[in-house]
Formats: sequence, C-alpha cells, structure tokens
Amino acid sequence: MTAFSYQLYSSRMFPPLGDTLQMLADLGYGEVEGYGALLDDPAMIAALADGLKATGLIMPTCHVALTMCQQDPARVVEIAAQLGIKTAVIPYIHPDDRPTDAAGWRAYGTGLEQVQKRLAEAGITLAYHNHDFEYATLADGTMPIDLILDAAPSVHLEYDLAWAVRAGADPVDTITRYGGRILCAHLKDIAPKGEAEDEDGWADVGHGTMDWPNLFSALKTAGTRHFIMEHDKPNDHHRFAARALAAAKRF
Repeated sequence: MTAFSYQLYSSRMFPPLGDTLQMLADLGYGEVEGYGALLDDPAMIAALADGLKATGLIMPTCHVALTMCQQDPARVVEIAAQLGIKTAVIPYIHPDDRPTDAAGWRAYGTGLEQVQKRLAEAGITLAYHNHDFEYATLADGTMPIDLILDAAPSVHLEYDLAWAVRAGADPVDTITRYGGRILCAHLKDIAPKGEAEDEDGWADVGHGTMDWPNLFSALKTAGTRHFIMEHDKPNDHHRFAARALAAAKRF
C-alpha cells in the first residue's frame, strides 16, 4: 500500500508545529516524518505526540541522530514508543565525521549494522538516508553508498533520489541494485538551472526536472512503502505541501 508522508524538516521555518500538522492533515496527508531537532527535549516530544493524536497523523519514520542510537538506544526505543516510530533513519554525516577511504566507509556501514541489531530487539528498523557525497567515487573506484549498504545488509535505505541526481548519478542504478531495501523514499525535485535560487534550486515535487512518474513507478515495483515529500528550503510550505501531494497522487 502506498503511503504519502511529509518530512517536517520542510516546515522548520514555519512554526508553530501544531499548525503545520493540522495543515498537513487538512491537505490529506496520513503520515509525517520527524527530524532530529524535534527530539531534543521531552516537552517538544510531548507536543509532537499531542499534535499527532489531535490530527490523526502517524509518524512511522523519523530521522534520529546516530550518536543517540549508539550511545542511548534505550532512549530511542522510548521515543519510538511515544511517537509510534517504526523506522529510525540516520539522516546525515557531518563533513568532519565522514570517512575518507573505502575502509572507513565499510567500517561506518558495519557500525550501522550493529545499531540495527540492537534496535531490532525492540522491533525498530534502521534505515540510512543519503545525500550527494555518498555518490562521489573514491580513489579505488568504489562509492560510499555501496560500501555502506554492503557492510550493513540488514539496514534499509531511505533513498533521496534528487540528491543522487545532483551528484551526477542515475537513480535507476540504485533502485536496480537495492530496490528491495528501499523502504522509504524522499520525493524531492530539482528546479531548472538558474531558477528557484532563493529555494536553493529545489522545486516542488512534480514541478521540476526529475522524471518522477517513471521513478515513482520503479520504486513502487521495487517495494518502497513510504513516499515522503521533502523540500529543503521552500519559501511557502503550504504551496509545497499541496502541490507535492497533488503531483504524487497523479504518479
């Protein structure tokens, strides 16, 4: 079953959170995806839980910092129970923390596999979210995305296709190789060159240069279950949320 979700990071510049959740419910979303800053303190988590309950939205996936997963997995399990999270997603590797060679990337993947085994004991799945740097070819001809996923066979992929395209990759290659592991995908679009510069060159889903009808079909065929709308810097989050969902329903 196809589930349309919304990455709440897209609305981080448009508080309050409760209004955003109501907007999304009114537009017809059934799911949302959280991000790390929403888990920073108990009061914020409680407010998010209340907002989900009030709107009927669910949050099966959420971005969670790797450090929390490694250092305090019990806390991750506690938050997941409170918010209904089924899949914790590692969202990003800061530049200073990124490995510089193939061995380092393999070790990173091995670390993710270890985290997955701990979380699995509580019924939580782990996924990894890519950006563009995982598609930069290393000196030995390998790519970090492959090294990570090959070293972490139990970890799923939250595939951000637009970031892969920005890196010069063909997203179909990843779908072909890892399709069965792409549990969720970020639906993001890229504006034509020179446009939407005030939005960092991103476009509303279905209104950019990505071939979303065919990519969406390929992801569904591969078994992707959660399709999550994301825009890193919209100047109008209602416009983005509405247009993205309308376009995705046409796919």
